[in-house]
Amino acid sequence: MGHGHGHSHALNDEPASERVRTLLMWLLVPLALATIVGAALLYPFGHEQKTGAEVGLNQTPVEAVVTGMADNCGEKCVAITVKMTDGPSPGQSITIPSVKGPGAPSFELGDEVVLSYSGTQPQAAESYQIVDYQRGWSLAVLALLFAAAVLLLGRWQGLAALGALLLSFVVLVLFVMPSILAGQNPLMVAVVGAGLIMFVVLYLTHGISARTSTAVLGTLVSLALIGVLGALFSALSSLTGLDDDTANLVRLLGTDIDTRGLLLAGTLIGALGVLDDVTVTQTSAVWELRRANDKLTWRELFAAGSRIGRDHMSSVVNTLVMAYAGAALPLLLAISLAGRSLGEVLTAQQIAQEIVRTLVGSIGLVAAVPVTTALAALVAVRQEVAPVAAPDPEPEPEPKTVKRAKPAVSPAGKPAAKPARPRPTRIEGDLFTGYDPGKGPWERPGDPSGASAPRARRAAPARQAPPARRRSSE
Repeated sequence: MGHGHGHSHALNDEPASERVRTLLMWLLVPLALATIVGAALLYPFGHEQKTGAEVGLNQTPVEAVVTGMADNCGEKCVAITVKMTDGPSPGQSITIPSVKGPGAPSFELGDEVVLSYSGTQPQAAESYQIVDYQRGWSLAVLALLFAAAVLLLGRWQGLAALGALLLSFVVLVLFVMPSILAGQNPLMVAVVGAGLIMFVVLYLTHGISARTSTAVLGTLVSLALIGVLGALFSALSSLTGLDDDTANLVRLLGTDIDTRGLLLAGTLIGALGVLDDVTVTQTSAVWELRRANDKLTWRELFAAGSRIGRDHMSSVVNTLVMAYAGAALPLLLAISLAGRSLGEVLTAQQIAQEIVRTLVGSIGLVAAVPVTTALAALVAVRQEVAPVAAPDPEPEPEPKTVKRAKPAVSPAGKPAAKPARPRPTRIEGDLFTGYDPGKGPWERPGDPSGASAPRARRAAPARQAPPARRRSSE
């Protein structure tokens, strides 16, 4: 599945060497074959799943529009008149009582709603009940905006990402859900389904290359680790996975479903998108380090890649924890009102399963950093780095020939006399400091205040003229 973390990874790479292709084949082909075989064994071929009235769901959705409202059915009741647009009696208007008060939906004229039809008397108002709003057009507009944003930024790679997202939903709807409803082990179904999604999403989005194969390896290993730890700690914590929704599902299906495995399957599916980001980022980091310095050993690549992954690891763990906390926020508020202590709240069934789900997923994400970095370093040191093409040398400028001006010729044919050069201006003052006494006190150039002017040089003591020699009279 996708995520909103906002990274762009380009995994285009030079062709892998023979050693790298052989290594990846031995590591990846067995996992791909195991995923395909597992999907074939778990898919419910020939199984007919009961739906609708066969499992006790006799309610049929009917679309309608609110055309009137009246407070004539009681203190906490409002009579809502709706006109049906489809169903057994399209165009018919009926009046349905609805609850009014805190927590009840508030309707207005013109609202598009969904009715639940029991299937008994199409003309009777008692056969209908308002259950929801129509929100198909708003979701369609949001989906179009999302697709436009992805295509505008990612272009062809964004189109591939949208295709991979669509195929992910296809795997969930056509494989994961039917297999679980048919009674297969939810944990095994989730592991195989996650493997299918990773193969499809990563190769379609980032292309077939050594980097992508390494990211797939790291993702599958991390998913397997999450599955093992989840199964272990859910058993140690005696988690059953039976919340209200799961209990209603089991009651409707009438079949034995592993509710604990269903809990772990949700953990795997929820960690898919973040694992994609972690493994691709680490693989790209190791490959770029190798390209920058092909002298680095496996240990040096692993150490440098691990340093890069530490900051990313802290951010993705916080992302996963906040995602689960946000989903369980109404439950946390409801339990906090019960007057229980913090320990009782954290160890309750519904909260404890969210804690196990969050911590197990976070351990898998943390482990994905060293696992993927080690695999990427193992593959990258055997990759032949393509030499970087040197830029074309710039052409040397052509020597310019300077034409000398011809001497001027007088009208008489004789060369004209050369113009006299201007005589240099006479410089007066002290040649050492450039001081001219006629211009006032001396100041350092650039400092008009004269605060930084050095102390004046001591004037040399005046020498006394030697006494005149007297001529001796002879």
